[in-house]
Amino acid sequence: MKILVAVDGSPYTKRMLAYLAAHDEWLGSAHDYTVIHTVPAVPPRAAAVLDKQVLKDYYEAEAEKVFKPIRAYFVRQGITASYVAKVGVAADTIAGAADKGKFDLLMMGSHGHGTLTNLVMGSVATKVLANCSTPVLLIR
Repeated sequence: MKILVAVDGSPYTKRMLAYLAAHDEWLGSAHDYTVIHTVPAVPPRAAAVLDKQVLKDYYEAEAEKVFKPIRAYFVRQGITASYVAKVGVAADTIAGAADKGKFDLLMMGSHGHGTLTNLVMGSVATKVLANCSTPVLLIR
């Protein structure tokens, strides 16, 4: 099974990774894992005055802050994964990557806010569910 694992480095990501490790009978290391993290874009006016290499290095460093502990965790669990960092709006990027990559499953942690909070603030998970044709496993 080809699985996309969306991460942001939050406690909800850690909970989702613990769930993955605890359920290795159906999500074990025999599957093909891709870990994705979306770094929010620097505002265009600020990006315009920055050197392109400085901006690229910033995006890579921000993604690596999230990937480093996850890489170590996956190694301890015996799971091999590829890592993809994208720049943009998290929900759109995750849903697009899941569909474009023809993944069998998208896993992601969710804050578990109620319906009223999602209505007012929105939710990455809610937006991904609305825009993604790949099956999504939300871990709260």
